[in-house]
This record gives sequence, C-alpha cells and structure tokens, in this order.
Amino acid sequence: MPTANVADEVFKALADPTRRAIFERLARDGAQTVRALTDRAGVSQPAVSKHLRVLKQARLVNDRRDGRETHYSAEPLALAPLRDWMSVYGAFWHDRFDDLESLLKRMDQ
Repeated sequence: MPTANVADEVFKALADPTRRAIFERLARDGAQTVRALTDRAGVSQPAVSKHLRVLKQARLVNDRRDGRETHYSAEPLALAPLRDWMSVYGAFWHDRFDDLESLLKRMDQ
C-alpha cells in the first residue's frame, strides 16, 4: 500500500473519537478482549467490533485468538505516517516563526 494511502487510513481511523479512545486504551493498558473494551466504551459490542475492524484495517491494532476470545493490542509503530506528516508541518511552521521573528526584529530597529 503506498505511503499516502497508509497515512489516509490512519487519519480516517483516528478521526472518530470512539476509535481514538479504544486505541488509546489499548496503548495505555495493553491487550484487551472485545468484552473488556465494550464495558468501558459506552457503545454496543457490535459497534466496538466495527471500530476494531477499522483500526485493524489501518494496522493500528493487532488481534490474537485465544480459544473463543480475541485479544486486541495497539500497534503504536503504525502511527509513523501521522508522525511523519506532523514533522513536515512542524518544520514548516518553525521556519515561518523564525521568519516572523526576523521581520519583527528588523521592524524594531
């Protein structure tokens, strides 16, 4: 999958606040079952499963079967496209603020 498509999938997956909360919980607390995630998500089990499917498609979560249960865990390295996108714009704004600071200093003279 080309890099732009991967970044789009990550952005789309994390655009939803419920999916973001599920990802953050998995990243913070470790692997969890759908049942455990549903208990704290404030949405139905089918909704949690749909959110997990989107996160999995974006490679933000992994799943592991253990008998009748599936355990989901966060894949923080999948945030690399988001980090890379932010670094481009971070550098852009850093340069712009440097230019603004230079301009303001020249205006003060």
